[in-house]
Amino acid sequence: MLEDVLGWLRCPACGGALTRAGGTLRCPSGHVFDIARQGYVSLLPGGLTPVGDTAAMVAARTGFLGAGHYAPLADAVATAAEGAGTGAGVEAGVEAGTGAGVGDPPGCVADVGAGTGYYLAAVLDRQPGRAGLALDASKFAVRRAARAHPRIGAVVADVRGRLPVADGAAAVALSVFAPRPAAELRRILHPAGRLLVVTPDPDHLGELAGPLGLLAVDPRKDERLAARLGDRFDLASRRQLRFQVALGHQDVTAVAAMGPSAWHADPARLAERVAALPSVVSVTVSVTMWAFRPSNQRDTGGPR
Repeated sequence: MLEDVLGWLRCPACGGALTRAGGTLRCPSGHVFDIARQGYVSLLPGGLTPVGDTAAMVAARTGFLGAGHYAPLADAVATAAEGAGTGAGVEAGVEAGTGAGVGDPPGCVADVGAGTGYYLAAVLDRQPGRAGLALDASKFAVRRAARAHPRIGAVVADVRGRLPVADGAAAVALSVFAPRPAAELRRILHPAGRLLVVTPDPDHLGELAGPLGLLAVDPRKDERLAARLGDRFDLASRRQLRFQVALGHQDVTAVAAMGPSAWHADPARLAERVAALPSVVSVTVSVTMWAFRPSNQRDTGGPR
């Protein structure tokens, strides 16, 4: 709920703290933001209309993830987030009012490009003392995220620009198949926090890429990630996660319709290509999971 994360939100116009007044959030400078009936709020800078996932893309992702195909990945993300602090909180309980275990950094779990909140919900299930902040450019995704877990506060935001989040607010920041605004992630992360990033490997969904004409993963993705984050973060760990999923035609269609390839695909042509596949396809899920700690030099210079 928004009340769980309100203390970490900031006005996108002036950076002031926000308080709730009935069905709105307000800052001391008088900027007002309506809370939608679905429980989320839009904190977009005035006049900005970012490109986010469409209603059809979000519906496809909801169905696919709901079927459990990426459950091993969600479990791995939750495990990594659970160990992102010192670990003392697992044994020692929760400090009142901080949402953190004793010895762990205080703050929320901020998911930048959260989509439907699927991975954030898995993380919160493992961390009962934490609140989650779901940030996404798509109002259709944020509507789903607002209902994904009782401790999620969902916000429509410019996830490639300045985030409406306080400095040092996040004990853990997530970027799962999502944008990685390096300067902003560094700014909102607690000095003792961790950034967890999940990126697809070149052979991710490889059995479908050619037959369906899906967009290829850049083979230099790892190099570009290191270059983008390297001057603000230090690499703490890196691991690959690979597993197989058996997908029928409905799930194959959902995979194509929920990702970036959906912006370029012709639905009729996609249906033809899916129909030409075997009734069940064994597909490789292959991703790299990165954990970063903030570098010693703090950078609050804005988005990059």
